[in-house]
Amino acid sequence: MDGLHTILTYKAILETTGKMLVAAKNGEWDLLISLEKECKHLTDLLKDKKPEPNLSDELLQEKIEIIHQILEDDAQIRAITEPWMIRLQEILCANGYARNLQQTYQSFENI
Repeated sequence: MDGLHTILTYKAILETTGKMLVAAKNGEWDLLISLEKECKHLTDLLKDKKPEPNLSDELLQEKIEIIHQILEDDAQIRAITEPWMIRLQEILCANGYARNLQQTYQSFENI
């Protein structure tokens, strides 16, 4: 992968994280998961290239700006999804406690 392809891959990741942010804002969780898989695929492409190509100063600056934008999208996505994930985890834990309590009482009824 040459420098131009590297930048194009970063731009594709940025485009995908932008779509992920819109999906998170709209509560489109299935779409968010699908886009997350696409983003992972693109980041794997960057990880798999060895060694990373040397970039001109201009392309390096562009890469840095893109990465900052990706990180901003990621922070916004997390701000939306983390409270939802915490609530989901609390619900699952509460259901687990209720199930354990019910099983305990059922075992006493059988005595």
